[in-house]
Amino acid sequence: MANAERPALSVLIADDNMTDRMLLAGIVRRQGHHVLQAGNGQEAVKVFELMRPQLVLLDAMMPVMDGFEAARQIKAIAGDELVPIIFLTSLAEEEALVRCVEAGGDDFLAKPYNHVVLGAKITAMERVRRLQATVLEQRDLLARHHGHLLNEQRVAKAVFDQVAHSGCLSAANIRYLQSPYALFNGDLLLAAYTPSGDMHVMLGDFTGHGLPAAVGAMPLAEVFYGMAAKGYGLGETLREMNAKLKRILPVDMFCCATLLNVSARRRVLEVWNGGMPDGYLQPLAGQRLLLPSRHLPLGILQRPAFDATLETFAFNPGDRVFLLSDGVIDTANADDQLFGTQRLQSVFDHNKDPRRLFEDIREALSDFRGESRDDVSMVQIEATAPGSLPASGLIFSDSGQLTPMDWSVCFEFRGQTLRRYNPLPFLLQLLLEVQGLRDQSGALYTVLTELYSNALEHGVLGLDSALKKDGEGFTRYYALRQQRLEALEQGLVSVGLEIQPLPEGGGRLCIRVSDSGSGFDVAAKARGGDNAYAGRGIRLIRELSRHAEWADDGRSARVEFTWASQA
Repeated sequence: MANAERPALSVLIADDNMTDRMLLAGIVRRQGHHVLQAGNGQEAVKVFELMRPQLVLLDAMMPVMDGFEAARQIKAIAGDELVPIIFLTSLAEEEALVRCVEAGGDDFLAKPYNHVVLGAKITAMERVRRLQATVLEQRDLLARHHGHLLNEQRVAKAVFDQVAHSGCLSAANIRYLQSPYALFNGDLLLAAYTPSGDMHVMLGDFTGHGLPAAVGAMPLAEVFYGMAAKGYGLGETLREMNAKLKRILPVDMFCCATLLNVSARRRVLEVWNGGMPDGYLQPLAGQRLLLPSRHLPLGILQRPAFDATLETFAFNPGDRVFLLSDGVIDTANADDQLFGTQRLQSVFDHNKDPRRLFEDIREALSDFRGESRDDVSMVQIEATAPGSLPASGLIFSDSGQLTPMDWSVCFEFRGQTLRRYNPLPFLLQLLLEVQGLRDQSGALYTVLTELYSNALEHGVLGLDSALKKDGEGFTRYYALRQQRLEALEQGLVSVGLEIQPLPEGGGRLCIRVSDSGSGFDVAAKARGGDNAYAGRGIRLIRELSRHAEWADDGRSARVEFTWASQA
């Protein structure tokens, strides 16, 4: 009788000997199973197609179609489903038994038949069949789950790519290559213009790769793009990103990163490297400079211990800066040799055309024929001549009917505030409440930046721009700026803003900036002399504004912008 251990099965018995067939049928029925019968191999195949029995007892030697061919056809019809076939045979030759296995047989039952042995074999085959059915069911379930996961990852990747690539990576002076180790790239490459026309660039590498590594990229990109659009400097952006990652990431996860500020108008490159491989600054004429890591990665240190100090370099048209993730230098070939920094530096040394530097590095990596062990990213940014300001990335939802048109305000920034706070994004946001000024947001921010920098650096800190006569002096100037700023106790920068409507429509903005410094010769600075950097800010202010004048020995500046009435 069939029981819980031996459930009732549908068993096909195929044998051309009616006596043997009836004997087997009786044994199988007494064990509690259902019986189907066939007199030859061809009948066995037809019965199997119609009734789909769960087990087959098949005589090897039969007329019309032998058991070997019948077994092959039954296995083909069954497909992935396991239908055990037990050959009924009196054959003893090894070659014949091998033929049974090759035809798809799972076991043998020798004549004369023993009902105990037959029952045991049927029970064993049923266990194997159920195990196979469970495996197939789990396989299909895993396939469905895998399909759902891939679909979710594709959707998530589409959103991730939209966020990560929503900046200015398509700019003509940027070349980049990214090759993810998994569907998601754990390396993060971001680029965005600020309102002043500077370009912020970030190459980051999260611990791990794939989806877990990409999770932290979304909040990081949000901070990066949002603060760049509002005009915050790299220092403020770095501190905010570090604080956010420290707050949301698990303790074993962090982000190595290199951040750049590229200023075409000021011909300045500002660099912060936390845990990334050395970057390279390749002047058009001059010695290559390394940009090594001097900081811990983002997301490790608490806010008070985090250091957002930037290194500053001259960055003239034609100069190039090259950044890479460790996936580049850790690429290994078939001999388990790494691509390494020496091969990379050799490409720099042998490059004859700076315009082909990026292609030379990419070709060297390809010729190495290595296999990446991590996400691979590299990016090159070329310094360009000052051009037109990019369109503002700020979006306004109001109709302009509530724009303030007749007001003034004055701010005084003293000692500790000057050391720790950048007021420029706040001032710009205040001015852009005036609808007529929104089309001039880039020029406004640039002028505010130059006025505030002159007041702080030349006025309060007493720095001389003559230091910036060469690359070494340029670096020394900004190192001295940082030292004096950190030691600053007293000093004052005053910023006044006044909006007036004009009788003929539109309006006028008057910006007044003064400082507590000892003043400087505006006319001499504006001429600049042999130093290409000296006086450039004054000339830029005059170029972008309607009117600009200085008084009180350079300690006070007044600048005007106007706009026509809105249609």
